[in-house]
Amino acid sequence: MKISNFFSIVAIVLAAITVSSCNNRKFQVDGTITDAKDSTLYFENMSLNGPVVVDSIKLDADGTFLFKSDAGEAPEFYRLRIADQIINVSIDSTETITVKAAYPSMAYQYEISGSEDCSKIKELALLQMRLQGQINAIAQNPDLGVDAMNDSIDRVMQAYKTNVKMNYIYKEPMKAYAYFALFQTVRLGNTVSLIFNPRSSAEDIKAFAAVATSWDTYYPDAERGKNLHNIAIEGMKDVRIIRNKMAQTLDASKINTSGVLDIVLQDNKGVTRKLTDLKGKVVFLDFHLFSGEGSTKRIMMLRDLYNKYHAAGFEIYQVSIDPDEHFWKTQTAALPWVSVRDENGVNSRYLISYNVQQLPTFYLLGRDGVVYKRDVQIKDIDADVKALLSRGG
Repeated sequence: MKISNFFSIVAIVLAAITVSSCNNRKFQVDGTITDAKDSTLYFENMSLNGPVVVDSIKLDADGTFLFKSDAGEAPEFYRLRIADQIINVSIDSTETITVKAAYPSMAYQYEISGSEDCSKIKELALLQMRLQGQINAIAQNPDLGVDAMNDSIDRVMQAYKTNVKMNYIYKEPMKAYAYFALFQTVRLGNTVSLIFNPRSSAEDIKAFAAVATSWDTYYPDAERGKNLHNIAIEGMKDVRIIRNKMAQTLDASKINTSGVLDIVLQDNKGVTRKLTDLKGKVVFLDFHLFSGEGSTKRIMMLRDLYNKYHAAGFEIYQVSIDPDEHFWKTQTAALPWVSVRDENGVNSRYLISYNVQQLPTFYLLGRDGVVYKRDVQIKDIDADVKALLSRGG
């Protein structure tokens, strides 16, 4: 199975698709926006193709407004807008949401009631504004050089992402506010960028995948969930390409003189196992996917190899990248060799270090811990194992 089969592009903007409702369920957004007499207040749906005006009203002196529309089966995103002042709201079924604000400070000074999601979105919007202020202050600091400025911006960005992931995204990934958090942006110089970037960050991809999985469960037919899956899958592909370009790959022509690259992972009993601890043995280093096609046949082959040569100093160190930990533990419970799993799955740095392009892939290591050959160089595994065992050191 090619690793590239895991992957797939989706350009990203905060968005969704207007869901036509045939169940006659309605929602409404009402309230007042004062100090905005004769201004036009737009009520816009944030679709996958950009903002779509649903309704609008020219405000009078008291600023009252009321918008109604059909409610969909999954959470939907809208915004109230006067010029460039925006209040984001999410709609889940038949809610009534009330907003009170004053122009022109409505984007950051408003009251909202009737929806926990909308209250959380307000928190996120204020956090994002604070982050943007920090970034602007760093960028405008004349005492910082370019490197120091970039390092400072990176630190505040990482702190923000950690906070939002733990307290908003991973806390309740099925919620509309978790989805909203994924698509927040900041301005860096003249560029508007996503805070969570699935095009270059494996950790950010995990956040997208977590929300996508939850939406699959709670809203199985939602276009947003499908969109998130496409983003996560394509992000995995992009990150893989970047890592392959940056990583120092193993040259097949020099592999017999290359030193071993250590692997440190927990086995199926929770014990940390290091590949280098097996120095002194002939090691079959196997990168494997138990949920992959042909896994059972391969395990039977490895059992035969292990039974024939283990007593003479042969060991198997098998690295699983299966996403389901319970499934992996079940599959490896009765195996006699070292079975470890990398929870990072296809984003495992060990796959990059060993230039693994497809699964399964294996390497044969001598007693000195040096890589002897990889699978594509081996024609007779028994002969090579015997040759390495006979060397004795």
